[in-house]
Amino acid sequence: MPLLKNRLDLLSADTDSRLLSGITRGIEKESLRVTPEGKLAQTPHPQALGSALTHPQITTDYSEALLEFITPPSSNADDVLQTLENIHRFTYRQIGDELLWANSMPCQLSGDSDIPVGQYGHSNVGQMKSIYREGLGHRYGRLMQTIAGIHYNFSVPDELWQLLQAQESPQQSLQDFKTENYFSLIRNFRRHFWLLLYLFGASPGVCRSFVRGREHQLQPFGSDDHSLYMPNATSLRMGDLGYQSKAQEQLVVCYNDLGSYVETLRQALVKPYPDYEAMGLKDSNGHYQQLSPHLLQIENEFYSTIRPKRVTHSGETPLWALWERGVEYIEVRCVDLDPFQPLGIDREQMDFLDTFLLTSLLSQSPPTDDQEYHNILENQHRMVYQGRNPELMLLDGQGERSVLEWGHSLFEAMTPVAEMLDCHHQSNRYSTMLTKLAQRLDNPELTPSARILKEMSDTGQTYFNVAMNHAKQHREHFLSTELPKDIAEQYRKMATQSLQQQQQVEAEDQQPFDQFLADYYKQYDFPL
Repeated sequence: MPLLKNRLDLLSADTDSRLLSGITRGIEKESLRVTPEGKLAQTPHPQALGSALTHPQITTDYSEALLEFITPPSSNADDVLQTLENIHRFTYRQIGDELLWANSMPCQLSGDSDIPVGQYGHSNVGQMKSIYREGLGHRYGRLMQTIAGIHYNFSVPDELWQLLQAQESPQQSLQDFKTENYFSLIRNFRRHFWLLLYLFGASPGVCRSFVRGREHQLQPFGSDDHSLYMPNATSLRMGDLGYQSKAQEQLVVCYNDLGSYVETLRQALVKPYPDYEAMGLKDSNGHYQQLSPHLLQIENEFYSTIRPKRVTHSGETPLWALWERGVEYIEVRCVDLDPFQPLGIDREQMDFLDTFLLTSLLSQSPPTDDQEYHNILENQHRMVYQGRNPELMLLDGQGERSVLEWGHSLFEAMTPVAEMLDCHHQSNRYSTMLTKLAQRLDNPELTPSARILKEMSDTGQTYFNVAMNHAKQHREHFLSTELPKDIAEQYRKMATQSLQQQQQVEAEDQQPFDQFLADYYKQYDFPL
């Protein structure tokens, strides 16, 4: 691994404190609001939480009941967790007797009609958000959209990029060098993210209501009529019951460079797809059913495990922002909520993600070909359903490789990166974290997915009841300590300001929605 060693030597020799302390991360965490009985809340997004359209930290995802908490990017991991803690504490004081569901796979659901789509007011941008969600419901069913997870945003500082660029590619612009290397990170991540599903997957089972009327390979959990599972499953959320789309299987997105990535996605955004054309853009009453009849309505509809990202200007498409200004950070999208943690994630897991992503960034990353693209999808499927089987083999190149052997070799590759982080932070937390998490490879019972099934087995409770117990414990945790007055006041202000902002956006909208939408889609017509 000469590139990794060279880069580590370079980073270790440089004394600029920003190189590693400037690593920035942010969390987007989804949770369903549920009633005290564990049913999906039918109440609108609480006004005391502010506007789901304009609030910077508290919004909704697909459903009106699917809260999404967003931490501002920070170079201090503890600050990220503290912000997430503050948002939870504030939210719990605004939602009455409702709870936040602690698991990725949803609570008991009656069917699509009981899942309210997110509402964002009558501005053009608000309507667009709601219609997009209506479209998702028509295309894939609303049930799939109630799955929750954590998105982990990650970037390294310009000081680190400048050091590597001066050594490796001084003739290239800094932004092009960054973009190229973020795509290298993405390719390595996709090769190895199965390890994250193994270590942190926390959705080995579901309520039977989730698969009602759908084909599946799940088994009943003992004599339990309510729960379905797979004995060695890790993250059903990341399998064919979760965020998957038969229509998107034809979409082979290339991550070898920015141009290929942008062009592949753009084609999916501008070419009509027969099934969605047949559905129609509007219903018989002239109401929009979807934003477009194309394979993807907008970029977010592409269900990927990781995305290259760039902050967009108002009204700008993410694809154009990427093409125009390059990659700014990456977003990891395959992390389940950990029901054993009140926040769904803890510092240890964040430290692992930072180490894993930094290793992916600093290591050699050859281009991906069709064979590897197939292997990655097959490995994902095997890991989702059979991940904790100690005999499991995954595809590597033309052959197969044992999960145990491959997993340990990845921990080996991460060790010098963890040691460099320890040296920089004058601690041993990263090396200690790696040693501890590596034990999960040899002892699958230590993984969250195994612990959930063990709790079901030990207590004789259903998946639903075990999940409900965790939700109640978390509720008590967040309500047990008062929020400091200044922080509570800060969130009250943010809520009020966001409601005012939404009113302002609505008041300023002059353009008819049809024209607004046409103008938006025109942005996909740019020369590569």
